[in-house]
Amino acid sequence: MTRSRIATATLAFASAALLLTACSSDGDSPDTSSAPEGSSTAQGGGDEPVTLTWWHNGVAGDTGENSLGDYWDKVAADFTAEHPNVTIEIEQIQNEDLQRTRIPTALQSGDAPDIFQQWGGGELADQAQAGYLMDLSEPLAEDISRLGGAVAPWQADGTTYGVPFQFAVEGIWYRPSLFEEAGIDGEPTTMDELNDAVQKLKDADITPIAVGAADKWPAAHWWYNFALRSCSPDTMSSATSALDFSDPCWLDAGQQLEDFLGTEPFQDQYTSTVAQTGATSSAGLVANAEAAMELMGQWNYFVYEGFTDGTDEGIAALHEDLDWFPMPATSSGEGDPSASMGGGDGFSCYVDAPAECAQFLSYLVSDDVQRGFVEAVGGLPVAPAATDAITDPVLQEIAQTSSDAAYVQLWLDTLLGQNVGGALNDGVTAQFAGTGDPQNTVDLMTAAAATQ
Repeated sequence: MTRSRIATATLAFASAALLLTACSSDGDSPDTSSAPEGSSTAQGGGDEPVTLTWWHNGVAGDTGENSLGDYWDKVAADFTAEHPNVTIEIEQIQNEDLQRTRIPTALQSGDAPDIFQQWGGGELADQAQAGYLMDLSEPLAEDISRLGGAVAPWQADGTTYGVPFQFAVEGIWYRPSLFEEAGIDGEPTTMDELNDAVQKLKDADITPIAVGAADKWPAAHWWYNFALRSCSPDTMSSATSALDFSDPCWLDAGQQLEDFLGTEPFQDQYTSTVAQTGATSSAGLVANAEAAMELMGQWNYFVYEGFTDGTDEGIAALHEDLDWFPMPATSSGEGDPSASMGGGDGFSCYVDAPAECAQFLSYLVSDDVQRGFVEAVGGLPVAPAATDAITDPVLQEIAQTSSDAAYVQLWLDTLLGQNVGGALNDGVTAQFAGTGDPQNTVDLMTAAAATQ
């Protein structure tokens, strides 16, 4: 049976959700305990006692600092204060365990949480076709209209099965002090310039780039970006929809990765390094200035904060020596040079969840709660009216890059679904380990697509 698929393979970023505004936040935290501005009229099931279980990936870093988890605790407390018949039981789960193990197992067992983290794309479409997800199209109609195109990855066959709370492009985080120590002038804008920066960092005995290849997807993101540069927008769209990877551009993406791996840009033992857990993770290496760069999404802003001492002074010191630039351009390929790879985080309701689940999701994406998300976590909101809370220069740059992109391509593993996307990540990880090659990656994707 052919899998239901996301409506579009590429997301036009014309939505106002991430456009910068001339306004700035007044610095006051929003009162999320009152009826939130910009929320819909989604209705709960009545006054009978209701318990909602909520799984999310807002876990603490090494120091116990947990701005996202703490903020979600506050949001839940504020919601239940306004809805005393509702109790929300939260479980914080590390991202890899949540996405790859806990959620799939819970859904298949029929004992899933009412609210759970949702990345959209092909994985959502698979879950929807299997009957695991609540149709949110009607109860969240006003929110869907307000959020605009940012909701597209959380829709399948015209039906909305989840809502995002953040969406942005990825790029390369770096430590300016290490660039200065290595004599690097300016941010690399091309792969040749990035390769030159890698060599200068190695000459200065500084690890150029950290990658959590043990988690597979962080390594695969390098391949995704090379594919975005190699494949034309039409090929990217048609190939991912038809699961046809015969175009030479897919092989070229792997060859570009192979050439980059040949420069030896990553830390020692990168194949056994995880992305976000512990001081020796790729995020930990950058946060502790033991590596100069990392290709990663916007969310790493608060992940890095989790490796500080948790004080305002420690976080401020990190921010003073942390910057970001878009993925550099390649010298060849048919992709749009202003296109960016990106994605977001959202939530779905289990199909049998109480009606209050939809009501809570509406609250999560309300303007006031979204502003609080920006101020508490440093996230990039999907609610257009909440962009006035983006005051951090680095986040403003990411938001501007997002809005300037010709289009934003959803993470390829998320778009392709667990089967084909997993095969892609396996192939790229084998390349990183030296046990695979560009053709092997394409072959694995093609073989997985044949089983659909």
